[in-house]
Amino acid sequence: MDTINNTDFVSFIETYKSKLAELFTERNNEDQMAAQRGMPPYVLQQILECNPLSTFIPEEYGGRGAKTHETLSMLEVSSYQSLPLSLMMGINGALFLQPLANYANEDVKKEIFRKFLENNKMGGLMITEPNFGSEALKMQTGFLKSGDQYSISGLKHWAGLTGWADYWLITAREKDEKGDLGRDIGFFIHDTSNGGIDVEELFQNLGLYMLPYGRNRIEIQVPESHRLQPKTTGVTMMLDLLHRSRLQFPGMATGYLKRMLDEGVQHCKTRYVGGSSLFNYDQVKERLAHLQSYFTVSSAMSYFTSSNIPLEKDTSRFDLTANSIKSVITDYMQSAAQNLLQLVGAKGYKLDHIAGRSITDSRPFQIFEGSNDILYQQISESVLKSMRKTSSTNLFEYLKSYSHTEKAAGYFKDVLNFNIEYKMAQRKMVELGQVLGRLVSMNMTIDLGHRGFNQEMVSNSLAVLQKEIRSILSSYSFDKNADVLHDHNENSSWLSYLSLPAK
Repeated sequence: MDTINNTDFVSFIETYKSKLAELFTERNNEDQMAAQRGMPPYVLQQILECNPLSTFIPEEYGGRGAKTHETLSMLEVSSYQSLPLSLMMGINGALFLQPLANYANEDVKKEIFRKFLENNKMGGLMITEPNFGSEALKMQTGFLKSGDQYSISGLKHWAGLTGWADYWLITAREKDEKGDLGRDIGFFIHDTSNGGIDVEELFQNLGLYMLPYGRNRIEIQVPESHRLQPKTTGVTMMLDLLHRSRLQFPGMATGYLKRMLDEGVQHCKTRYVGGSSLFNYDQVKERLAHLQSYFTVSSAMSYFTSSNIPLEKDTSRFDLTANSIKSVITDYMQSAAQNLLQLVGAKGYKLDHIAGRSITDSRPFQIFEGSNDILYQQISESVLKSMRKTSSTNLFEYLKSYSHTEKAAGYFKDVLNFNIEYKMAQRKMVELGQVLGRLVSMNMTIDLGHRGFNQEMVSNSLAVLQKEIRSILSSYSFDKNADVLHDHNENSSWLSYLSLPAK
C-alpha cells in the first residue's frame, strides 16, 4: 500500500483548506448548501479525496500517523468552513477509526483502514437507544455467541451518518441462557454491505442538516474477528472511547469559534448605526470580547489535548479534563452563536445565514456524548471524591495544589476559601461543576499564554473567565432554591383576579 504520511503536514492542511474554500464558497453558495438536507455527492467525494481521515490512521497502515495535533488541525479547518462537516469527520475519526486502531483485530484493521484510504469509506458509532440515552449501560441491544459468530439484535437511534456509513461500531450486552443481559459492554464492527440494519425512520433534525440521523433496527451477524478486544472490561473501553472523543472537541470548536469571531468583527466594522461603526459601541465590544475569549480558551484546550493525549494513551481515567473540556467548550459554542446573532440582528435570523444556522447546529453539542448538566455534576463528584481521599475540606486549599487548577485558583482565593459540603443538592453540584470546569479551562489558557500565545488575547480571556466564574459562584452561594408545584394550574390564572368595571 502506498503511504501518504510523508506529505508535509502544512502542505496537506493547506491543500485541504483550499479545497473546502473552493467547494463551499467558490463553486457553491455556502449558506444555501448548509440549509439543504444532506450534501451533494460530488462535494463529499472531493472532500474525501483529500484524505482528511488519514490523519486518524496510524502510519503502519498507510495513514498520516494518527498524530493528535494533525487530527485536531484537520477538524479545526473543517469547522471553520462547516461545523456539520467537522462533526462528520469527528464521528469517523474519534468514534470509529481511533477505537479500531486501539482495540481491533490486526487483519480487520488492515482491511478497513485500506478501504478508508483507497475507497473513501465512512464509519460511525451506535450506542444510544430510544429509552436509554444517558443510561447507556442499560442498553437493551443484546448479543449471543454461536461458534465463531455473534448474533446482535436491538434498536439504536441518533447515530450520526445513519444510512450513509459503510461500517458501524455497534454496542451491545451479552445475553445469558435466560435472556437476561449482562453488565459489561461489547463493541462490534459491522460492514453494512452484509445487510441487517434497517433504517426505520430518518429524523427531521432541527440543525446539522448535512448529517443524517435516524432510528435503526439491528439484526446482524458479526464474525468473532470483528469484536473489539478491551484491555480490561468493555465499560472501561467505552470510557476510553468517550473521554478521548470529548478531549478532541476543541478540534471541532476552535475553527467554528474563529469563524464566529471573524464574522462578528467583520459585521461590526462595516455596519454603521447612529453615524458610528458598531465596533465602537461598548456593549458590542463586550460581545466581541466574549467571542475572542471563547476562541482563545478553545485554542488552549487544543494545545492541552495535542500535548497530552497521543492515540495510545488510555484516557479512561481522564474524566475531569475530558468532561471539563467537552461541557465548557460546547457551552461556549452555543453562546458564541447567540452573541453573533445578536450582533448581526434580524438578517441573522434566517436558516441560510451563518448566525441563525449556528444556533441550531451548535446546540446539540451540549447534549450528545454526555449532556452537559450530567457532565458538570460528574466533574463535581470527581473533585469531591478526590478531596475525601485526601481528607480535604477547604475548596481553595485543594484547588491551589491540584495540577489542573493550581494556576487559576489563586485568582479566586476570596471566593473559593470555604469548606465544601460533600452532600449538596444536584443543582448545586451542577453549578460547582460549572465553576470547576472553567477553572480547568482557565488553567489551560494560562499554560498556553506561557507558551507565547497572543498575550492580549490571553489577558482578555482570563478577564472574561474571572467574571464568569465569580458570577456562577455567586449563584452557588445563594441558598434559596425554587421548587416546582405538582399542580401549577391551581390559582394561577391572572385573569381571574382582574377587577373589571360592570357594564
